[in-house]
Amino acid sequence: MDPETHRALHRIRAAELHAQAAAHRLAARTRQPYDIRSRLGWTLVELGLRLATPRPPALAH
Repeated sequence: MDPETHRALHRIRAAELHAQAAAHRLAARTRQPYDIRSRLGWTLVELGLRLATPRPPALAH
């Protein structure tokens, strides 16, 4: 691929990524930091991790 073509495609992709990042930052500012959906989601993640982690074997006395 021609270096100039590669560089032009890179600039276009970089501009698209910068626009996506700016849109994400704007959307993140408008959301409340800890809404009920995110709290519930993280609670479910924690529960899933607890269920997926194997328990250590019980010690025999």
